[in-house]
Amino acid sequence: MQMTPHIEAIRDDLAAAAAIGGPQSIEAAQPLLRSVEPSLRIRLLDVLSEAAAELSASLPSGHVEVRLEGRDAALAFVAGEETPPPATDDGATARLTLRMPESLKQRVEAAAAREGISTNSWLVRTIGQGLERRPKFGNRISGYHQS
Repeated sequence: MQMTPHIEAIRDDLAAAAAIGGPQSIEAAQPLLRSVEPSLRIRLLDVLSEAAAELSASLPSGHVEVRLEGRDAALAFVAGEETPPPATDDGATARLTLRMPESLKQRVEAAAAREGISTNSWLVRTIGQGLERRPKFGNRISGYHQS
């Protein structure tokens, strides 16, 4: 989506409103009209992010991302990642000693408790998911907004 035409239209609307007050109002409004663009770009991105979040919530899988392309934005559908099949369990287990800061341990335990599983199960699942992720390459910001 090209945002510049929309920003210019809003700036023109503001200039027309300032013109009601005469030449002095137009002159006083000029610095404001020049500085409004960054704020408008951010607000337009906020609107697009909210729209993407609403669309994502209604999709059975996947989500909509707002991607920056230079000074413009684009909406993109990202297909839902299929849950990887569970690792084949040959019945053997291995023990691993893991050292972590106390604050991180508390966060891990809280996350496991929220999901109603043991800390060990949460760690095994999270590590497995981390190993299944494919690295993302590219020079873009992607994601979605949740309210």
